[in-house]
Amino acid sequence: MAGFKIGRITQDIKYELSVIFRELKDPRISQMLSIVKVSVSNDMSYCKVYVSALEGLEKTTESVKGLKSATGYIKRELSNRLHLRKCPDITFIADDSIEYGAQISKMLEDIEKKS
Repeated sequence: MAGFKIGRITQDIKYELSVIFRELKDPRISQMLSIVKVSVSNDMSYCKVYVSALEGLEKTTESVKGLKSATGYIKRELSNRLHLRKCPDITFIADDSIEYGAQISKMLEDIEKKS
């Protein structure tokens, strides 16, 4: 039963963070920023958010710096929207999976053109 609750809260956090990211006005944060994965601890005190930008890993790391500076605002907004008793501490981690997927897609298209 606890796993179901954590999974539901994880999905809620992921959705609300994607909405909050669109509202942020920091120029360091990419407009093409995506949330790859959200991981919440069992006691809901910590939350790891893996983010990736379409522009590449360097833009993702710059966006993570902007998100870290806005963590207080993000945490407050998340708490207000989800009505959690205790809002988890959020850690943002840069991930390059979207860029990697785009490279693989391009390689497959090149192979298809050669055939």
